[in-house]
This record gives sequence, structure tokens and C-alpha cells, in this order.
Amino acid sequence: MNSTHKPPLAETPAYAGTPVIVVLACTGMTVSLMQTLVVPLTPVLPQLFKTSAANASWVITATLLVAAVATPIMGRLGDLFGKKRMLMVCVGFLAASSVVCAVGDSLITAIIGRGIQGLGIAAIPLGISLLRDVVEPARLGPSVALISSSLGAGGALGLPIAAFIADNWGWSELFWFATAVSLVCAVSIAVVVPESPQRVKGSVDFAGVVGLAVLLVSLLLVISKGAAWGWISSRVGGLLALAAFTAVIWGRWELRVESPAVDLRSTARKPVLMTNLASVMTGFTMYAMNLLAPQMLMGPEATGFGAGRSILAAGLWMAPAGLIMVAMSQVAARLTQAYGAKMSLLLGIVIMCVGNVVVQFTLTTGSPWSVVAFASIVSVGVSFAYASMPTLIMANVPISETAAANGLNSLARSFGTSAASAVVGAVIGQMTVAIGGYPFVSTAGVRTALAICTVAGVIAALLTMAIPSRPDAVEGSGSGTGDGSRAEAGARG
Repeated sequence: MNSTHKPPLAETPAYAGTPVIVVLACTGMTVSLMQTLVVPLTPVLPQLFKTSAANASWVITATLLVAAVATPIMGRLGDLFGKKRMLMVCVGFLAASSVVCAVGDSLITAIIGRGIQGLGIAAIPLGISLLRDVVEPARLGPSVALISSSLGAGGALGLPIAAFIADNWGWSELFWFATAVSLVCAVSIAVVVPESPQRVKGSVDFAGVVGLAVLLVSLLLVISKGAAWGWISSRVGGLLALAAFTAVIWGRWELRVESPAVDLRSTARKPVLMTNLASVMTGFTMYAMNLLAPQMLMGPEATGFGAGRSILAAGLWMAPAGLIMVAMSQVAARLTQAYGAKMSLLLGIVIMCVGNVVVQFTLTTGSPWSVVAFASIVSVGVSFAYASMPTLIMANVPISETAAANGLNSLARSFGTSAASAVVGAVIGQMTVAIGGYPFVSTAGVRTALAICTVAGVIAALLTMAIPSRPDAVEGSGSGTGDGSRAEAGARG
């Protein structure tokens, strides 16, 4: 991942066509669908596995922890050994995780399966990085935007499909369906997608991988479990101390090793650093929709804002927002080409904040249409923001670091969402009302969560404004073909 490595070993072949772009976009949808599968079952996981809610939550946490570590590492391996090869490995992990979950009937099996699934989440940044190497310059921006928006389409389709299968069959059938989808995806990649000709000479930094794993797992355990364990508990304090100690040792090692797992010098470059920081806060901002829109649809009417819809109905009401994200991806690509990725990111963040503010005025109507409007506005913003982030990253890193850098940016967005989950969850957990003997978030709690995420959006906008308008002159950046304008043209804002 070091920018001092030798140039790519091979010349770029003929540019790939539409089928490659479609397959990579469908791969992104598959990854998003996998992440959505257990959402309809979350409330019943304790009953399903005959355990406590705290233990059942590890079914979600396992994927988060493994994905956080695996995403930048898989990107690094893609730069070293081939992006298509590692993309196939990721999809293989998705299929294997689904089989494990389908054949098992215990909590431990489910946690293991969902942990394996985390190894496959890197498929999206790998697919985006592969595009940089095989797609012609004129189609790179729209293609990146389409794959980035596939997250929304996968979620939009995944929630109602998962709810339908769960309602009519069960846990095992849900994951056999996921296995079939993963295998179709794997075959399509193998047949249609070419391998990137780009390689970087280097070796795997195993010590760096271990250090990164310890650092990220320590931090994410605090974020995801801090509220349950107690923020001032010895367990949380110990993990924070471990994270701080590891950060110092790991950072010194990564700066000294010839082929680091994460090139901290490239990561610290101002355009990359500010983009990743803005990505963290963007992930925080969009969490309002992810958390609150389903609660607005499924919450009882007695809450003052709930529409009282079933899980399946809620999934269908949310579907338009995901499809809008895909439709707007090409608008986002044109905006990026015309005014630069920085402007596209800034506009996307502003639109998300507008959505969070507008729903404050329609919250107490209890109408599912107000939720659709809320989710649709935010989805437009997410489409613009997610289309621009990879462009900003790729314009400011060497070609040898494309996959690893995109993986790190994906991690930044996920980290922001995880932080929002902890912060917003801790706040609204104290702002509940009892209905039918069960606690539900109150109207005041929803308004507070929206306000917190809107403030995060303002911070994200300020960080975006601090991104340099012109990309750094980085050796080997821009394109795998030597055409330095490929990624840079869209990044100028």
C-alpha cells in the first residue's frame, strides 16, 4: 500500500462494458440485502434462540466487528493479489455464512455465521476499486455512483423480502435464499467480470493486521456495548485503555514497516483525511433515517407518531426510498462531473439535514406518507454523498492503494453509523413511554434523535468544505492507465 511501490505490472486491457457494471452493482445489492436479512427478526431473536436480548444482540454485533477489521484488509489484499480474486473470496464468505446460519439452530451458530458474513462486506469497496481499473474514463463516475447506490436498492428489496420469508417460513429458509443469491452472484462475477491488471508489489503486514484488529474491535465493542455494560464500567475503561495503547504501538509500526496494512502517510494527507472525517459524520447523519423511519412506521399509534404498520408493510413503504437512491445516482454522477465531487458531497449532506428537519414538522401526523417523504429526501442526499466519496478518495491516492483506501473510507462511514447508534441509543433510551407494558421511544425522543443527527450533518458539511478543491499531486493516482484525469476530474469542486 506504500506509494513508493513500483508501477503496475501490466497494461490495462480493453475497457469493460455494461454487463460488468451491472454485475458489480448487483453484487453491491447482494451485500446490502445480506445486512438487511435479520432486521425483521431482530425483535424475536431472544425467543428464537431462547436467550436474553443482550446475548441475541451479538448476532448483529458480530457482523459489525468482523466487517470493520476485514474491509480495509480485504482492500489491501485486493491491491496485492487482484481485486476480482478478492471479490470472489468475499462473495464466497457471504455464501458460506448463509449456509452456516441455515443449517444451525443455536445462538452460537448464528453468531459464527453472521461473523463470517462480515468478511464479505468488503465486496462493495472492492467492486468500486475494480471499476477504476477496467471501465473507460467517461463511464467511471456514473458507474461508481450506481454501485454506491446499490446499497439503497439492496436494503429496499431486502427488508420486504426478508419479512415475507420470515413470516411464511422461518430462519433457515431465509438463509437458504441468501445462499442461492450469493451463488448466483459468484457465478456472474466469475463469468462476466475481468480481473484488474493492476498489482502492487509487497507483502501482507500480519503484525499490522493484528494491531488494526485489536484497535477496531476494542473501539467498536465500547461503542456497541457501552450502554449495556455501563460507560464508566471497568470493562469499558479497560477496552479504551487497550485501544489507546494499541493505537500508539500500531501507529509507530505502520509508519516504519515497508509494506503497511494501512498507509498512514497517505491516510493523513489532507484531502483523504478530511474526506474520511466527513464520511464518519455523514454516516452519523443518515442514521436518523435508518433508526427512526422503521419505528415511525411500525410504532403503535399511541406513541403520537407511529403508523402501526406490520414489518412487511413497513418494508414495502420503505422500498421507494431505496429505489429513489438508485434513480438519483446518475443525477449525482452528472453533478459530480459538472461541479466536482466535493460539491456533490456537500449538497448530499445538506439534503440529508433538510430531510431530518422537514420530518420534525410532519412527525405527529402518524401518516406513512410523511415517513416516505422523510426517507426519500434523505435517500437523495445519501445518493449524492455516497457517489462522491469514492471519487474523492481515488483522486488522492496512488493506484496501488485504491482498494485499501476505499475500504478504509467504507469503514469510516460504518464507524459513523455505529457511533450514532451508541449516542442516539443512549439518549432516546432515557426518553420512552410505556404502552401495553412495553417501552417505546417517545415523540420527544424522536425529535431529539433527529436534532442530534442534524447537528452531525452540520459538522459533516464543515469538514467537507475543508477538503481541498484540487486533488494532491500523488504519484500513480488518477488511473490505472496513466490517465491521471480519470478520477481527478470529478473530484475538483
